[in-house]
Amino acid sequence: LCGKAEPRCCLFMNTHSLFFAIGRPVAPVYSAAMHLREYMYRQGVLSSYTFTVPVISVGNLTLGGTGKTPMVQYIARLLQREGYRPAVVSRGYGGKARGRVNIVSDGAQQLLDAVMAGDEPRFLAETLPGVPVLTGVVRRLAVQQAQAMGVDVVILDDGFQHLQVVRDINLVLFNADRLAGNSRVFPGGELREPVAALHRATHFILTGINERNLDRAQQFSLLLGKKFPNISVLQAGYIAGGLVRAAGGALDESVADAMPHLAAFAFCGIAHPASFQRTLQEQGIQLAGFRPLADHQDYSERLIGALLAEAKRAAADCLITTEKDLVKLAPVAHRLPLPLYGLRMQVRADVSFDQEILSFIERKRAGQAKCE
Repeated sequence: LCGKAEPRCCLFMNTHSLFFAIGRPVAPVYSAAMHLREYMYRQGVLSSYTFTVPVISVGNLTLGGTGKTPMVQYIARLLQREGYRPAVVSRGYGGKARGRVNIVSDGAQQLLDAVMAGDEPRFLAETLPGVPVLTGVVRRLAVQQAQAMGVDVVILDDGFQHLQVVRDINLVLFNADRLAGNSRVFPGGELREPVAALHRATHFILTGINERNLDRAQQFSLLLGKKFPNISVLQAGYIAGGLVRAAGGALDESVADAMPHLAAFAFCGIAHPASFQRTLQEQGIQLAGFRPLADHQDYSERLIGALLAEAKRAAADCLITTEKDLVKLAPVAHRLPLPLYGLRMQVRADVSFDQEILSFIERKRAGQAKCE
C-alpha cells in the first residue's frame, strides 16, 4: 500500500499491528464492558432519549476513518435539496469549547473557529451553508438545542456508539479498503465494539468503492447480508471534486476544477494517510514529497515550519493537504511562502441510497402525524 518510497506510512501500520498484538489479552475485558453498556441501555438502566425530529446517525464500528464526514455532508445536502432544514450534531473532538452546547454555526454564520470547535465541526460549518452545526459531549442537549432552532432533521456525526440518543436511521460505514480490519475488539484490534453491536444498525454502507477493491467489497456485502439479513447493505464511492485554496483566512473555491501542474508537497492529519497519498497520485498530481501526520493533528508554528522546510528540500512549488486540514491552516495561509491547496472529496451514491434515506424520514414524519 505504501511502497518503499514512503516508509512513514508503513511505520504507522507496523506500530498499529504491534499495539494490537500487545493489547490482545485485554480485548475480552473491553469487549465485555461494551456488551454490558449496551445491555444497560437496552434494559433502561441507562436512559435513552427520543426526539420528535428524525435523527440520522452516521458512524462506524472500526477505529479511524471510514468517510463519515463526507457522508454527513452528502446527507445534509440531500436533505436541503428536498426542502428539509437539517442540523449536524457532533461531539467536537479536539475542540477547546467546553460549553454544554457549542454552536459552531447557526446556519447563517460560523461562530467558532477550528481551535474551539474541532476540525471536523468547523469544516462542516464552512462547507454546509444554511446548516446549523452544534457540538457537545452530552449530545442529547445539542439535539435539543438544534430542535429549538427550528430544524426538522438532525444528523449525528460519529454517533453509532452514542446510545443516549435514539436514532431513526443508524448508518454504519465500512471503508472498502479496510472493511472490519482484523475483526478484533480494541485494544486487540480495530473494532470499537463487538460485532454483535451491528444488530443496532438500520443500514450498512461500504464507502470508497473503486475498481481496485470492488470484488472484495462485494464479497463483504454478501457476508453482511448473510449475517444480518434484515439490514440493508448499500455502497458509496468517493470522487475528487477538485481543489480549494486557502486565501484571506477562508477557502477560495475558484480553483476547484484546476489541478495545479506543479510539484506539490503533500501532508495530512487523517486516520489513514496512505489513502490520501494514493488519491493524489490517481489524480495525476506530481508529488515532490509526502508526510503523514497524526489523526486530528494540531498545527503548531513549529510543525508548520518543519513542513515548510521539508517542502523546500523537496523543491516543491506548492503545498497540498485534505480539505479538513486546510480549514485549520486557512488563518495562517497568507503567511506561507508557498500556495496552500486542499483536495475536495465528494460522496458518489446511486439513486437507491437517496431513496432509502428519504423514505425512512417520510415514514417517521407520517408516524408522527398519526400520533398527533
